[in-house]
Amino acid sequence: MDKLNYIKSLLNSIGMPLQQQSDMCALALLAMAGLKRDSLWSDATNEWIRIHDIIQFIAENYNVIYAENSRETFRKQAIHPFRTAALIEDNGMPTNSPNYRYRITNEFLDVIKEVNEDSSYVLESGMALKSFVSNYESLSEIYASKKKMQKMPVRINHKDFTFSLGKHNELQKAIIEEFAPRFAPNSECLYVGDTIKKDLVKNVDKLSELGFEITRHDKMPDVVLYREDKNWIYFIESITSVGPMDPKRILEIESMTKGVKAGKIFISAFLDFSTFKKFSDKLAWETEVWIADMPDHMIHLNGDRFLGPHD
Repeated sequence: MDKLNYIKSLLNSIGMPLQQQSDMCALALLAMAGLKRDSLWSDATNEWIRIHDIIQFIAENYNVIYAENSRETFRKQAIHPFRTAALIEDNGMPTNSPNYRYRITNEFLDVIKEVNEDSSYVLESGMALKSFVSNYESLSEIYASKKKMQKMPVRINHKDFTFSLGKHNELQKAIIEEFAPRFAPNSECLYVGDTIKKDLVKNVDKLSELGFEITRHDKMPDVVLYREDKNWIYFIESITSVGPMDPKRILEIESMTKGVKAGKIFISAFLDFSTFKKFSDKLAWETEVWIADMPDHMIHLNGDRFLGPHD
């Protein structure tokens, strides 16, 4: 039996659905294990790998070509189900990070290494396979909880949420927990996204009541706060690598909020002063700057008034 059919038999032995016993799924696991046609099963490894690398490995070692734009198919048909079943895990980085990687779990690596080279089928009596199947539910919970642990807790509008890991969300957390109490006391968060769940908080009713015109094509500011006692709306961009409050961005926000009567405040937020300096020449006049490293202070760009809406 060749390696492709061995892996399919193994997937069947642990009860994976037929869709996850396809050639694509089996080849993906072989690639993640670093197993070529003539490799020994005992040589399987679980190095961190990208989907791009999986596709390349399959092409080079199994002569099966998948286009680069098939990565999403790999992700949906193989990666996500395998991760749910504790066959593989990810490294907890934001999904849009160039450092995002997957690998076979240690428990399932033991199962792969145990495959009997001299048998025409996968030995269901193998100790690693027996252990994996008997502990399947607890292993799935362990790897699910690992994913939960690799998130940042954040308190929004007196409710608990979690952000995915990453500098962008680290700064958004600081905006909500450090900026808001200091400079927007008693404000309500009407909108904040996450790198995975784009609309983590989105109070459509309140936004509409205030005069927002939201379409699917609009790019909301990273954080929107509303302070009712002053009738002020804070539009805040969380800037780590792109997206400062430059004149073009101000016009975009003004266009989608032309029906808003509340006072509008435009803020560029940065994690540290060195990042602020990279963007300082791009920021629009009459906007504010907040730096998480110096949470008690703000920078106002020109004008005779500080934090507050502009006529």
